[in-house]
Amino acid sequence: MVVSGNYAKIRKGRKSMKNIIITNNPLVAEKFEDVYWTDGSVEEILIKIRDLVYQGYELVSHPLASSLRMLFSPYRSVIISTPKQQLNFEHAQIIENSIIKYRNHTSCRKTDDQNRDDYKRIDLLLLEAAFAEQQGMWQ
Repeated sequence: MVVSGNYAKIRKGRKSMKNIIITNNPLVAEKFEDVYWTDGSVEEILIKIRDLVYQGYELVSHPLASSLRMLFSPYRSVIISTPKQQLNFEHAQIIENSIIKYRNHTSCRKTDDQNRDDYKRIDLLLLEAAFAEQQGMWQ
């Protein structure tokens, strides 16, 4: 799979899966194999996911954070499937609405850079919870 832009595919023999993680969290990139990592913002992550959904990828985990407080995290990790034959319009609507909601919430308040290390760990824990929930879909 080729993802353009400043995304780097990470492969170092960690946990392998059928799905792909799009993230800007270095802790996630260290732990999992099928990861596309960037040092970009959460909004850039959401836009990249939107572009991939329009290419036939599907959302496995929800693109928005688990709570309003987590919307201000500088890190976000989202699981997507390997590409399908056609566009999933429901997933396209979810990611489009997620970008709008993210922009609306962060227009009044910027990301919380003061607690970056805590947000890295929380994002990883949320991803692991999604991983456990989707266990049947992962190898």
